Amino acid sequence: MRILIIGEGGRESALAAKLQNDPRISKMFFANGNATTDVIGKNVHLSEIKELRDFAIKEKVDLTIVGPEAPLVAGLKDEFKKHDLKVFGPNQKVASLEGSKAFSKKFMQTYDIKTAKAVVFDSYNDAKEYVQTQKYPLVVKASGLAGGKGVVICDNLEEAEATIHDFMIRRIYGDAGIRLVIEEYLEGFEASIIAFSNGEKIFPCIAAKDYKKAGNGDTGPNTGGMGSVAPSPDFTQEHYADFEKNILQTTINGLKGEGFSFKGIIFFGLMVTKNGTYLLEYNMRFGDPETQVLMALMENNLLDVIQDCMDGKDIELKFKDEKAVCLVMCSGGYPRNIETGYEIVGEDKLKHSKLLYAGAVRKGDKVVSNGGRVLNVVATGATYDDARKKVYEDASHIHFDYGFYREDIGKF
Repeated sequence: MRILIIGEGGRESALAAKLQNDPRISKMFFANGNATTDVIGKNVHLSEIKELRDFAIKEKVDLTIVGPEAPLVAGLKDEFKKHDLKVFGPNQKVASLEGSKAFSKKFMQTYDIKTAKAVVFDSYNDAKEYVQTQKYPLVVKASGLAGGKGVVICDNLEEAEATIHDFMIRRIYGDAGIRLVIEEYLEGFEASIIAFSNGEKIFPCIAAKDYKKAGNGDTGPNTGGMGSVAPSPDFTQEHYADFEKNILQTTINGLKGEGFSFKGIIFFGLMVTKNGTYLLEYNMRFGDPETQVLMALMENNLLDVIQDCMDGKDIELKFKDEKAVCLVMCSGGYPRNIETGYEIVGEDKLKHSKLLYAGAVRKGDKVVSNGGRVLNVVATGATYDDARKKVYEDASHIHFDYGFYREDIGKF
């Protein structure tokens, strides 16, 4: 088989590493890839959907796996399908469950999916007027894609008005913020459940925990994710039963009600409160950095799982009875004005962990940083503490100028 993986982050490195020893795969291509995928297969510099389509036709690609959300929201699956190219991922309409928080919220409300109360706004003045009468904290979300950064928890009216102005007037995330979802703040802890869809049924993985804030102790700005652990330490069987009844099953009902059959990934971003488990958002692709810990623990052959889903077969997911920790090392200034172009050293000193590059590329015999989230260090152990010690011991040997990471991943 010839496989194309679209994306260039740590998530794509984790998928590539999971697939690389499968004897059925003769060639893997990565658009655009990174310093890990460059060794596993071949990086190709393509970004436009038509370029990707033409490449897949020319190279006789048997299966395309899409990592990030943007190509799916832009209709990659629809374009590939016209040419009988297989894609593991939803079409453009179904991808709107991630691409438009307004569309997604309406879907949740229509099908009685347990979620926070919310109102959608297209008008700047209406949004400003609304927040003047609400309780705080309050959550303001850009409806469109904002790289995981378009959600702001506002502690008071001043912050809410400033956020609305940033999104709708200053357009700090471009068109993503011209429509807003303003919703009640839910207090609790977050959990992520990534699930596989075979077109009829949804098969969830174990829950993972993602660390979104840039600083220790969950301080600082939101990021795409500073680390992750699996299984989620606080997500109990009772929480899962609540999720299954009030979110998973109602989502399946909604997908069928809308005619949204797809073969790919659906990611449930959850908030667990004293009143139960609520759905914050859908992603329609593998999470990053949740995929890194799930792939470290998954016992199944990933290609088998994907092919069975593509064929409409039921699957049984199995995970090791261990703990996994992923630490994300970032460029200085991340997630705002990042410093890149610095050589990364120390990979040869890792003893206990797997290094997965993300925002890093090979230049000759060197690896240099070229993105915000530069690399992941992933380890498993009998306990969270075992895995955590491995990760941090190995991370201490890796260096690049202005690089930083959180020191509390896996401490909870």
